[in-house]
Amino acid sequence: MPLKPTWSVHELLSSYPSPKLPAETLDKLYKLSALVPPKEGTPEHAKVTKELEEMIRLVEAVKLVDTEGVVVSGRGEEEDMDRKCYGNPEDVCKDGYGQELLKHAARTVDDFYVVEADRTRRLPTS
Repeated sequence: MPLKPTWSVHELLSSYPSPKLPAETLDKLYKLSALVPPKEGTPEHAKVTKELEEMIRLVEAVKLVDTEGVVVSGRGEEEDMDRKCYGNPEDVCKDGYGQELLKHAARTVDDFYVVEADRTRRLPTS
């Protein structure tokens, strides 16, 4: 057993190119999340941008991993059956399963639950 680590995640990731996240993309992500984005040029904006760029770098590195021949047995089968339907995993789910719960919802739109947010979206002031 090695006494010191033989490799480092940070060293591995540093070998991949660093993506650049445009300010417009960061602003759009904040707006889609109903959050107020930090002002461009502030330390908070720089920090969030850098952190997201590092996450993007990690995702891109993971996407490059060769998974040819890798078999994941069981995934999406019995252990995930509860995500598809309730009750016995041996039972076959019928089309429209869960629709009986939808009829008890206070508000729906096109067969989707509607949940009112308890806060209003604040837009940045200029």
